[in-house]
Amino acid sequence: MTPMRLLLLAVAMAAALISACGSDPHATAGAGAPEEKLLYVYNWADYIGKDTLADFERATGIKVVYDTYDADETLEAKMLAGDSGYDIVSTSTDFFSRQIKAGIYQPLDRAKLPNWQNLNPHILAIEARADPGNRHAMPYLRHVNGFAYNVDMVKARMPDAPLDSLDMLFKPEVVARFADCGVTLLDSAEDVLQLALNYLHLDPNSTRKEDYQRAEQLILAVRPYIRAFDSTEYMNGLANKEFCISMSWSGDYAASRARAKAAGVAVNLAFTVPKEGANGSFDALLIPTGAPHPEAAHQFLDFMMQPRVIAAVTNDIHYANDNLAADPFVDPEILNDPAVYPTPAVEARLYESAEVAPALERIRTRTWTRIKTAK
Repeated sequence: MTPMRLLLLAVAMAAALISACGSDPHATAGAGAPEEKLLYVYNWADYIGKDTLADFERATGIKVVYDTYDADETLEAKMLAGDSGYDIVSTSTDFFSRQIKAGIYQPLDRAKLPNWQNLNPHILAIEARADPGNRHAMPYLRHVNGFAYNVDMVKARMPDAPLDSLDMLFKPEVVARFADCGVTLLDSAEDVLQLALNYLHLDPNSTRKEDYQRAEQLILAVRPYIRAFDSTEYMNGLANKEFCISMSWSGDYAASRARAKAAGVAVNLAFTVPKEGANGSFDALLIPTGAPHPEAAHQFLDFMMQPRVIAAVTNDIHYANDNLAADPFVDPEILNDPAVYPTPAVEARLYESAEVAPALERIRTRTWTRIKTAK
């Protein structure tokens, strides 16, 4: 076992011990006392249905305190610090894979999750590679990393634009054609660098420093034409015609299109899962070790696996859910969009993010800092 693994295990065990001793600031019930009707959730912003929490509170009488974060790294830092006080957190496979090994999450009690049978067996098999036996993580939502674009604005500037390719993001003579209408990249080292590596025909999960140097040079070549590194506001920018090309998660593209339609804005948006390949990402809900309200946490997970509940989340935020029984209740326009629910042909060219060691995390962070600060 590596020194880093030992450190992570020590932190997680200390957090569990502290919580067991009753030091958690959120916990008020003593040993053997009924659990208070509270639930603390930590999730991405805009990553749940507009009525989901209110519906859960109404159905159970449990009050939800909902906090948000802007990066998986932010969540991980808080979880590694121990005694987070959260009952439910959401994160992706490559992060919860190493976090589970560190003892940060408790095993799920399947006896309290009768709706588990509704989950998609295909997604369960994928997530089992990060969580053997699917013991800790409940599959939640998924997405593909590609790029969204304004069809009319792009055609006006380059009628023969390579719309099926990452040339739209990484080939300088192509990207330069759209600098005036706004090109953005996600503010995510993992997503951007993986796409760049893949474009260079390198392993997107490479651990080689020289590969990241090549990816850095590729991105720096188009850096003068990139208006912003952004993972949130670009959704409105696409809908308002402030940007014409944005590296995007598939659910965000679909949400941008829906926002424009709801606002009465005529904007012709499309999304590409690039022919070179892209990252397919899978997010799950987990219960931290020492969660102050584990019974409420299990109630929340089972509630989220109700087909109509999770379908409403997808219909609101346009991210594919991992619940096979929910398909009949998902808006057909969303369900039949291959960018949101990839077809087998699209799925065949997707790759997954692998678990990242601390050394690689440092390489990514330093590379990303140089890219973002370059003039």
